[in-house]
Amino acid sequence: MADGTRALFMLFGGTGDLALRKLYPALFNLYKKGSLSKHFALLGLSRKELSDEEFRAKIMTSIADETADQQVATEFVSHFYWKSHDVNNMDHYQDLKKIGNQLDDQYQTGGNRVFYVSMAPRFFGIVAQNLQSQHVLSENGGFNRLVIEKPFGRDYQSAKELNDQLNSGFQENQIFRIDHYLGKETVEAIPVLRFGNPLLEAVWNQNYIKDVQITLAESLGVEDRAGYYDTAGALRDMIQNHTLQIVSYLAMDQPNSFVDTAIRAEKVKALESMEIYTDQGVKDNFVRGQYAGDEDHPDYRHESGVPVDSNNDTFAAGKIVFNNPRWGKTPFYIRSGKKLADKQGRVDIEFKKPLVDIFAKGTGTPGELQKNVLTLEIDPRVGLSLTINTKDSKQGLHTETVPLDYLQSDNRAAQVPLPYERLFHDILNGDGTYFASWPEVAAAWHFVDPVQQVWDTQQPDFPNYQQGSMGPTAADELLARDGNAWFYRGTK
Repeated sequence: MADGTRALFMLFGGTGDLALRKLYPALFNLYKKGSLSKHFALLGLSRKELSDEEFRAKIMTSIADETADQQVATEFVSHFYWKSHDVNNMDHYQDLKKIGNQLDDQYQTGGNRVFYVSMAPRFFGIVAQNLQSQHVLSENGGFNRLVIEKPFGRDYQSAKELNDQLNSGFQENQIFRIDHYLGKETVEAIPVLRFGNPLLEAVWNQNYIKDVQITLAESLGVEDRAGYYDTAGALRDMIQNHTLQIVSYLAMDQPNSFVDTAIRAEKVKALESMEIYTDQGVKDNFVRGQYAGDEDHPDYRHESGVPVDSNNDTFAAGKIVFNNPRWGKTPFYIRSGKKLADKQGRVDIEFKKPLVDIFAKGTGTPGELQKNVLTLEIDPRVGLSLTINTKDSKQGLHTETVPLDYLQSDNRAAQVPLPYERLFHDILNGDGTYFASWPEVAAAWHFVDPVQQVWDTQQPDFPNYQQGSMGPTAADELLARDGNAWFYRGTK
């Protein structure tokens, strides 16, 4: 991306929690690094009545932890403007058009516009359609890019209806569906780790890998998100998007080049090759849970804002089987939940043992070889490790496992861009590599919908796992039936 990228941002939901906590600090970091300069402006929008000065004061508070240089911060917020806006009022879009043209001229943005909709999902399509119909999109030769947050629908049909609405104003290559997990360092490193290291890619298949495990665990409960979370659950909130996106990077074949169109095409192929389960297949291969209470903490059904008879899942685990030559018989196990032992995002890849273990035979037997496991730590730590078998230091021949570790240092971590900073950088650069395309979203819903449909017709036995555990025992039994076990057991 060229130094001092020119762009006008229109941010719908400009004083929302996400904008203040994540978006403005990310933009400020880009500004400090020279990726945004005098040729950018941001117009904050919501129904609130604010002056530019009041809005800028909120931005100053938002970025306070990012710098001690008040002059730089003041320069940054001088690019911010406010307009009270009702997304359903057509006259207000005419105001946007007028203000947008003025800011384009004032900041010489080249007509480049980024429309970021940080609002409830029901407004995504409305905003996209009205921006197009009311001619707010740039007509001066610059780019127009639409950015939306998850959730993208609550099933395939609603997602398709939303996508059709977006497509009425924007082409697919202009739509950036944010999944902040795709801005995390370890996730972005997966393609490089795989395709940049022949020793790994050569064994990245069913012949050498026994199973793949993806864990996205949260130690917190529903907190203040009960209104949304009770209509979504772990399956929709974490599995359909974050988890399956990680699956796609792990399972995809090598693209013919490292460009977004080629990478997305291979991700789609991988996702579309997942076996879609029948009702019985769902019962055999998926597990749901809801956390119980203890002396100090309520169960899910007694959290503030949650119906006392809620059957919402706060935990989901499943087994993915691919119908393709690369993965064939190798299962991918996935799980995510709330109130688990600790916050942990990770991938554990278990390799097969040798067909013949020569070290477990003969005199002076050193013992059975242990499995090789490649672990990718996503959150909160960033790093990777590979356990290998070697000789221990005792007299005679005895084997032991040792880890080959890389853990991101505090110094390096301080220099690593935050997820939203990376994603803003890519949006400005027009790079869709780490954003979900519509075919990917559709494939994910096609896989998840049958699971949700079965769950909706069955009465679960909730609650079924203790807070501070790693979920229901049925999730352990799911792997045990295949002769496998979760590699990560939690730290408590």
